[in-house]
Amino acid sequence: MPRDSHKAFVRGVLFGVGAAVLGFAIYTAFALTTGLVIGYVSLAVGYIVGKAIRRGSGGVGGRRYQITAVILTYMAVSLAAVPIAISVHMKHKSIQQHAQASELGVTPAATPAPAPRPRMAFAAALGRLTVVGLASPFLELGEPMHGIIGLIILLVGIRIAWQLTAAKPLQISGPVAESPPAMSA
Repeated sequence: MPRDSHKAFVRGVLFGVGAAVLGFAIYTAFALTTGLVIGYVSLAVGYIVGKAIRRGSGGVGGRRYQITAVILTYMAVSLAAVPIAISVHMKHKSIQQHAQASELGVTPAATPAPAPRPRMAFAAALGRLTVVGLASPFLELGEPMHGIIGLIILLVGIRIAWQLTAAKPLQISGPVAESPPAMSA
């Protein structure tokens, strides 16, 4: 039976982080290519993260592996909302600019540029986007039915990652008693 060690845990975490990045990319790519944000992809993310942690640790599981799997799954799924929201915002902004230009009867290239807005520092913007991304599953509760269903599906994905990284129960086949001698009549 594989033994738990610091090395096994670190390797499991590294594999898990790689899987979370892959899951984030899959979730984002699916949403951007199809135009659909389907929470069921979080089930696949939980599976990928859980399997990767288990493989990276050499088959070792336990509470710290489970907690890591939960955190990585949640982060991958919730942070995928950021690039999706940015893409939607950019499309909406482009459509809005075209509509304004057509109302004025000019081409979009000829429209005057809006006054520059103050720029936010990169670190501050990244921090805000991270906070919004991590809160996104709960922000979806603005639409109660959609938000609740999304949270339930996310929790199922997290549960998959939790179960895949659980410690395997110890199997003892113990002393085996010899079968009693056959009775003769």
